Amino acid sequence: MTDSLNTNATLNPEQLEEHTEQTISEETPQTETSETVTGSEQTITNEPKRSKAEIITRLNELAQDIENISKAELDTLKQNFYKLHNAETEAAKKDFIDNGGNEKDFVPTPDPDEEAYKEIMKVIKEKRSELTAEQEQLKEDNLQKKLAIIEQLKELVESPDNANKNYSTFKQLQQEWNEIKPVPANKLNELGKSYQVQVEKFYDILKLNNEFREYDFKKNLEIKTHLCEAAERLADEPDAISAFHQLQKLHQEFRDTGPVSKELRESIWARFKAASSVVNRRHQQHYEKIKEEEQRNLDQKTVICEIVEATEYDKLKTFLDWENKTKEIIALQAKWKTIGFAPQKMNVKIFERFRSACDDFFKRKAEHFKMLKEELNNNLERKKALCEQAEALKDSTDWKVTAEKLTKLQKEWKTIGPVQKKHSDVIWKRFISACDYFFEQKKKATSSQHVAETENLSKKRSLINRLKTLSEQPIDENTEKEVRNAIKEWNETGHVPFKEKDKVYKEFHKLVDLLFDSLNLSATQRKLSNFKSNIKDLSGKETGNLLRERERLIRQYEAKKNEIQTYENNLGFLTTSSKKGNNLVNEINRKVDRLKAELKLLEEQINLLDSSMDE
Repeated sequence: MTDSLNTNATLNPEQLEEHTEQTISEETPQTETSETVTGSEQTITNEPKRSKAEIITRLNELAQDIENISKAELDTLKQNFYKLHNAETEAAKKDFIDNGGNEKDFVPTPDPDEEAYKEIMKVIKEKRSELTAEQEQLKEDNLQKKLAIIEQLKELVESPDNANKNYSTFKQLQQEWNEIKPVPANKLNELGKSYQVQVEKFYDILKLNNEFREYDFKKNLEIKTHLCEAAERLADEPDAISAFHQLQKLHQEFRDTGPVSKELRESIWARFKAASSVVNRRHQQHYEKIKEEEQRNLDQKTVICEIVEATEYDKLKTFLDWENKTKEIIALQAKWKTIGFAPQKMNVKIFERFRSACDDFFKRKAEHFKMLKEELNNNLERKKALCEQAEALKDSTDWKVTAEKLTKLQKEWKTIGPVQKKHSDVIWKRFISACDYFFEQKKKATSSQHVAETENLSKKRSLINRLKTLSEQPIDENTEKEVRNAIKEWNETGHVPFKEKDKVYKEFHKLVDLLFDSLNLSATQRKLSNFKSNIKDLSGKETGNLLRERERLIRQYEAKKNEIQTYENNLGFLTTSSKKGNNLVNEINRKVDRLKAELKLLEEQINLLDSSMDE
């Protein structure tokens, strides 16, 4: 077992967040990346800056201390700067669109802060590149120096007779070796092993007296025991990252310290490795915990993205729908800000996904309200056109026709959607004022007609009362005459108020039917009797009325015959083929009997017309 130990090489600026801890040996677990500043134990605080000016100021500060710059902090500053920059651009675009501009025509105003930001980032990039080149060259130079020291040690080992004489040279080479620090990481293990092999070989051949040799081994044991104790105390260090970096310094000291006696080399190394494993395990667990937390953050942010992306735009119909959804999106944005970073390789991607989904929502919202505004303006123009039509009709005295037209306009008004709130009351008052003016004039002009209809209603109620009285008296030879006189007077009386029309009509004819039933008149006889009265009225008017009435009856007669034929055909089909239930057959038979009675009545009515025309 050798005393060779591996330690971190100095990190260049491009590797500040991406370096991997060098293992103590092949058995030591590899750790995750860290966000610590090279050369110090402080932890970077990724607290967002409040303004672009503060971010630029901080970048200028970092540019002056390029060796200790953190890539994590640079990424955070960059992300926060463009969050602010993009927010300002979106606000300017919104104002442009709200003021009537076309989104495609929007050109962002040049941002002087962005120019300053790009300039300082360019400076930082150049300085980091220069520092990286210098550090790589330094490591390469140090590698060559240490290789040269190993070669010199080999020469000392190959001269065993001069070991005591060469001891001072050997100690000088050890001191030079310890003073040379960073070398390329991929050469570190092999280089350390080669050096340690030559050191041990030299001690093995050293021809010092036992007292001097044991003294040297004792001093090395004291140093390595102290290093073991220091490593063991790191188990109680609260800050796992700080403990890890302190351990790296102990590694360097352990490696640079000379050997101990052969019988103690195994145990002292085992003790130091055991203490190192505890620190490494805590460091590994620390980053595993961070990794788990970042994964939980990614899961939460992914769910938020899925919620925004799943927006059902076809269901956002009203202003309230869009307003509620907007509040939900804003709440999700606020929730997003409370969630920490996602894993580094996904952090920017998930943010771009969320921003894209939100941008799509607000773009669609703007398009919707732009289209809605056009629709509201179109509705306003349509309603203005209806107002103009109503205003052109309001002075008309053609009461019936104009009332129908205005009613039609009112129905059309209801089919037109809403207008902007600031126009709603004005346009409605304009329209309804024109309509109200006409109907007020119509009401005044037709008040005499209402008086006449009221008088007619009084007359018809008087006739109803006469029939009620007649129905309560015994039937005699004058009953039918009085009923027919009442029917004649009823027909000669003009219109009644519309709302009373059906009521008095039903009441009057119910009494007439009751009285005719009392006179043992069949329905057919009543119809004939009424038809005779109608013939007298028709014959006293235009000469063509009787002919037109006859033609109407002939058409009805032929229609009834065809209907009877159809039912009889269906009846024959049912009774000879399908044997359907008796209920259907009886219903058809009743219909046929009724139709035949109506057909007979039509024949008698036609004959009465023919007799009347021959007179």
